[in-house]
Amino acid sequence: MFVLDERLKNDTCWLGDFPLCRVLLMNDSRYPWLILVPRQADISEVFQLSAPQQQTLWQETTQVAHALNTLFAADKMNIATLGNVVNQLHMHVVARMRNDAAWPAPVWGKGTAEPYSAVQIQLLRKQIGKILGENFVAQEETA
Repeated sequence: MFVLDERLKNDTCWLGDFPLCRVLLMNDSRYPWLILVPRQADISEVFQLSAPQQQTLWQETTQVAHALNTLFAADKMNIATLGNVVNQLHMHVVARMRNDAAWPAPVWGKGTAEPYSAVQIQLLRKQIGKILGENFVAQEETA
């Protein structure tokens, strides 16, 4: 059974679900940053997914990157799976701008997170949901 890692749960807001992945908003308004978590139990690496699931993960990641780029006109899109702190497989998609707080360094561990307001989260959920289309089901509550 899929259970979201507590650290991800505490650091993010649930935006919705794709067929494979839960889509989370990193609760740091300094960066447009979404995280995709395949809803599979006990998976820590991409190679542990089946070949079709790997393709789906990449397709969903590409859709999220496109949505962030559409909304924020990013200078660069950072896409990564690390898992050094959170073992559960998750894909980071971060829209980077040359004027963001961490540019050109990675965003991890830079400064103090600035949480989104409930209104900002709701607006982003609607905007992203509209771009992601029918395969994405928006979650009305944050979790």
